[in-house]
Amino acid sequence: MAKPTGSRLVIYAALAGNLAIAIAKFVAAGISGSSAMLSEGVHSLVDTINELLLLYGLRRAEQKPDTLHPFGHGRELYFWSFIVALLVFAAGAGVSAYEGIQHIRNPEPATNHLISYIVLGISLVFEGTSWWIALREFRATNGSLGYFEAFRRSKDPSTFTVLLEDSAALLGLGFALVGLLAAQLLDMPILDGVASLCIAGVLAVTAFLLARETKGLLVGEPAHPSVAKRILAVANTDADLRRANGVTTMQMGPEQVVAMLSAEFEDDRTTPQIEACITRIEKAVKAEYPELVALFVKPQTPEVFQARRAALAEPHPDT
Repeated sequence: MAKPTGSRLVIYAALAGNLAIAIAKFVAAGISGSSAMLSEGVHSLVDTINELLLLYGLRRAEQKPDTLHPFGHGRELYFWSFIVALLVFAAGAGVSAYEGIQHIRNPEPATNHLISYIVLGISLVFEGTSWWIALREFRATNGSLGYFEAFRRSKDPSTFTVLLEDSAALLGLGFALVGLLAAQLLDMPILDGVASLCIAGVLAVTAFLLARETKGLLVGEPAHPSVAKRILAVANTDADLRRANGVTTMQMGPEQVVAMLSAEFEDDRTTPQIEACITRIEKAVKAEYPELVALFVKPQTPEVFQARRAALAEPHPDT
């Protein structure tokens, strides 16, 4: 059996780490009575469920096209990634906020601090390893782009979701450690609850970022500009084409792109010649971008194309 690579390797690493960490945190929370530790246990449990959902989304997205889904099932991954964002907010941030408020209203000092510190230390090692694997894969797939720009332009939510979750997990562990330590040294158990609220805040921000990016992918975003540029470049070198007006692309999944080319053919070209021209263009582009699952060509004059582009740019009456 082949070793998992790419997105799956990132998710498997995060899944294994989060499952072990969640169990350890719940045990430590039960023994010590720490609110922050309980919030961290919920956090890791939610992350574990999220990884399972992402794996399910990846498997569904890899299904072959059929009559009901002629362009494939790539958006299954976008849907399940959006569900992950909702789960992080509802289950992770919600439960952590509730636990923090309850502990602030009824503060009780934690016990057996050594166990909590040991679990937090082990968790930092596991989460740090998972975070490094996710970061390495994220950088490998996004080249020299800055982190924020790469996050905004990424078309594979499975990788950046795990990276964001692991980043949030490391921040959460930091808040839990500081909260427990401050509550013990200052003899102020209320600070344990404050740490839970901080963890809830981190999860809420993470959920917002994930929801915003996956919503854009789910509703429909263009593919990387290089795909459209390459289609135009290939089309403009074909002798049967008088002019390539422009290209519209749609990202249907991490590895699935649909494109529409507006082109003006030479007036004396026959239907078989036009069909052969389209086949040449599509074959040449697919050689560089195998994710192109379909290329539609619409015969148009430049004037008609520009008029329709201008109409799309006009503000809608309802906006």
